[in-house]
Amino acid sequence: MAKASVAGTVKTRLVPPLTHQEAAELNTCCLTDVAANIVAAARQVPIQGFAAYHPLGSEPFFDDLLPDGFKLLPPREATIGRSLFHAAQDLFAAGYSSVCLVNADSPTLPTEILVETVRRLRQPGDRVVLGPAADGGYYLIGLKQFHRRLFEEIDWSTERVYQQTLDRAGEIGVAVAALPEWYDVDDEATLVMLAREIGPFRSAGDPYLNGYRAPSTTAFLEKLTAGNGGIERLFGRAGPPSSPSPPVREG
Repeated sequence: MAKASVAGTVKTRLVPPLTHQEAAELNTCCLTDVAANIVAAARQVPIQGFAAYHPLGSEPFFDDLLPDGFKLLPPREATIGRSLFHAAQDLFAAGYSSVCLVNADSPTLPTEILVETVRRLRQPGDRVVLGPAADGGYYLIGLKQFHRRLFEEIDWSTERVYQQTLDRAGEIGVAVAALPEWYDVDDEATLVMLAREIGPFRSAGDPYLNGYRAPSTTAFLEKLTAGNGGIERLFGRAGPPSSPSPPVREG
């Protein structure tokens, strides 16, 4: 799920401490790393990468950015829930036996989580694979069949998304396979978490470790450290780095 990096339209919750231009640059870095991570997972399990992109007309941006072999899935509606709905529906209509929708906000998501998702989707029986995000949403949803109800009556962009999706799955009697928790980089606090994981304030005690190395995002943080107030712009606003609560793991 990808949005073109136009300053002032992407990652706006990170402004400040970032500028609009820096937020757009971070978006590009995240897209680059998420796509590369999918390619890494595809070396272990069968995956065809797509970018379900927005807005229409941004095809040249993604053609230049995405790895060879990636395909583009044109947008139909701009809202989050409807974008997810249409992406899943269109990919199943194209003949794919399973579909996994991944956000572009988790550049360090461990590659093994993507691999495990595919393995679970290849097992017999219908199921939904869900990756809970630290903010109460989800970073990934994997489907073996298109279930419209999973995208209905969801309070998108709130801390209720993951639980409401579990509720919808329960309503229609579809089993849910839960993955380990990870985090999205979409506000000041989670940018601090990113800096603790792969940036200049790496912490051995951080619960989000051993994720994908995210070279483009790492380089962005290093550049942020080097100029225009440095990383202190971030920590000066967010307060001193502190460890978040340990992530929830699958039972």
